[in-house]
Amino acid sequence: MTILATAPPPPGPNPGFESPGVADFQLPPIFGSVTKPVLELVLAAIIVFAFFMYTVRGGAQLVPSKRQFLGESFHGIVRNTIARDNIGPEFLKFVPFLTTLFAFILVNNLFGIVPFIQFPTFAHPGMPYALAGVVWLLYNYVGLRKHGFVGYMRVSTWPPDVPWWVRIILTPIEFLSNILLRPVTLSLRLFGNMFAGHLLLLVFILGGEYMLVYSQSIVLQILSPAAFALGIVFTLFEAFIQVVQAYIFTILTASYLGAVLADDH
Repeated sequence: MTILATAPPPPGPNPGFESPGVADFQLPPIFGSVTKPVLELVLAAIIVFAFFMYTVRGGAQLVPSKRQFLGESFHGIVRNTIARDNIGPEFLKFVPFLTTLFAFILVNNLFGIVPFIQFPTFAHPGMPYALAGVVWLLYNYVGLRKHGFVGYMRVSTWPPDVPWWVRIILTPIEFLSNILLRPVTLSLRLFGNMFAGHLLLLVFILGGEYMLVYSQSIVLQILSPAAFALGIVFTLFEAFIQVVQAYIFTILTASYLGAVLADDH
């Protein structure tokens, strides 16, 4: 059911069920130093590129074709519900980046429930850290370019309309929160949800396999279909979470861009 399943227990006394853990996410290199999550990143980039190339093939039509409507609908979700509401008047120039970001994260997340892949790329911590680093570089660059260094520090760390003695306390907190910790919290949210969701699926699927095949208890063998059924239920729930986490990552990116483009904190 999953490529992360451990090898069957050796013949002999029943060793008991070994719950999946962090070690199951440390995948060995496929060749050289290239691991499965790296290949998934490349595959996701190809899928996103192919999808948008397909939707714009033949050029824009006054009466959109089905594929054009599909692409415009996806683009419209990001433009109207994420970029416009969070960035402000300058939102249009960030729509291509945010649309690509949303699609890229979504595909990588959904890999966790795709047969024969069955591993969400961002369940490996290095991947969301790198992506959050790209977002961090972007919104800091945008803020510095708009306000200059001094102006950007004021917008990011200097709360308006508060007493000076409160600013002494809040300014270091705002600096840590807005400048240093945002990429950490952004990446940990995505990583934590993908890791926990995939671990939950492993518990039910591998547990059901153990109950059915390796357990010597008749009761556990009878109950094994319930474990598989719960695995299916949580797979559907995990698909929902994967979409939501892609949306949240993108909307937070847009809100960070909107914050650094604003004239006031």
